Amino acid sequence: MNLTPIGRLLFKRRGLRTDAWTDHGDSIQLSQLRWLLFRAASTEFGRRHGFEEILRASDPRKEYAARVPLADYEAFRGLIMRMTDGEKDILWPGECHNFAQSSGTSGGRSKYIPVTRDSLRVNHYAGSADVVAQYLRYFPESRLFGGKAMILGGSFETQLHPKGHNMKVGDLSATLIDAIPEWANIFRVPDKRTALLADWHKKLDLMAEAAIHADLTNISGVPSWFLRVIRRSLELSGEPDGHRLWPNMEVFFHGGISFAPYRAEYERIFDPAKMHYFETYNASEGFFATQAARDNDGLLLLIDNGIYYEFLPLDASPDTPTLGVDEVTPGQVYEMIISSCNGLWRYRIGDTVRVVSLNPLKIRVAGRTKAFINAFGEELMESNAEAAIAEACRQTGAHIRNYTAGPLYAHDNMKGRHQWLIEWNTPPADLSQFSRILDSELQRVNSDYAAKRTDSIFLDPLEIISLPAGSFDRWLSTQGNRRLGGQRKIPRLRNDRSIIEPIITSLQQH
Repeated sequence: MNLTPIGRLLFKRRGLRTDAWTDHGDSIQLSQLRWLLFRAASTEFGRRHGFEEILRASDPRKEYAARVPLADYEAFRGLIMRMTDGEKDILWPGECHNFAQSSGTSGGRSKYIPVTRDSLRVNHYAGSADVVAQYLRYFPESRLFGGKAMILGGSFETQLHPKGHNMKVGDLSATLIDAIPEWANIFRVPDKRTALLADWHKKLDLMAEAAIHADLTNISGVPSWFLRVIRRSLELSGEPDGHRLWPNMEVFFHGGISFAPYRAEYERIFDPAKMHYFETYNASEGFFATQAARDNDGLLLLIDNGIYYEFLPLDASPDTPTLGVDEVTPGQVYEMIISSCNGLWRYRIGDTVRVVSLNPLKIRVAGRTKAFINAFGEELMESNAEAAIAEACRQTGAHIRNYTAGPLYAHDNMKGRHQWLIEWNTPPADLSQFSRILDSELQRVNSDYAAKRTDSIFLDPLEIISLPAGSFDRWLSTQGNRRLGGQRKIPRLRNDRSIIEPIITSLQQH
């Protein structure tokens, strides 16, 4: 039974409401800030920072910025740990029972992000509804609800053992699946028990089996991990490609990492004429943005879903004021700051975004604030690396599974260079050719890198080390990330050798 016509009616109003953001984005964001401050005024954090006084100010945004400092996770860690022990009214009113464990690539230790009832209702589930609403709006031929969805979930296995009553800590995806109404499970696979299994190797086969016997129309998850499920499903079914196995498959809602390095492999598995790719920007800290056009012209920032946004220029001094949604400049890259109904206030999530357009505000993820290489003045950003490696894969027919890169400093009469560790799904026939293309593309997309590479005066050609299958999984397991899938991500770029050296050392020992 195809329920898409009913679904289209239910989601139509939600999809159209974003048209009003063209003229009223600033006032919508101000109302979000007022609501957040009002809800949290009686919390410990709200009393400490005078939320009631901020609400009475003639300019609440200016007063809020003056009273509440910008802060990263470490500033909240102690308060969040008290929340996991069951303390109430700390960062958000009431008791928080769910915490999303994130790999903490920006700091090393795992982060535990509060997932409050309000953040589930107003942000995470609302954001998911926005994705569906926008997709149905721009793809009128869709039969999305004519079959089932497959969502790749994590688990509640964690190193943290909270003292609070009925507390759950795990991947955000596990929390979202666990809290979903039972009736919604008739539209998705696998069953909840399978989706929440901690043993990824066991779960992989069970998910693949469930997928084989389902009429899938859509999949949602991180591109690198979903490839493993899809390949296993094809292997078990004996089918040669995705549309032979799932003839009604029409869209992959993807996020978490750049899709560019994986697009060619997905287009090999699924018929490009039948498959759409719809990007989302969803993190443990919040559901921030979604594609809102048939062709991806940037991600629409969701400005009425329980988050107040600020933007900080990358060259900001300590006294530089943040900017609102109506003050940013198209083409510029900013650090994104959030205040959210999960109790994170003026929180530096560690992401940078490039503004694509205004009215309404559309962005692209540029990378992490700490995911860059600038060891030689080259200022290589994650977005540069993703674009270059995607083009190298396209030209050589290679497909990567994961990669990371970092600086290799001058030694033994050699200049400095970038060192890339790559784990392949399909290696290039000629690695040296791949290296040359990658180096050339990096120069094309980054003028600073090109200047340092000119005639190899300052920087030698990059070096690629091919890794055996499973190398990154083994590295993750040494970082306290013993679970696979979910929020486990490989940092793409690092301005030091803190990731590369342990992996290379491990290879040498084996």
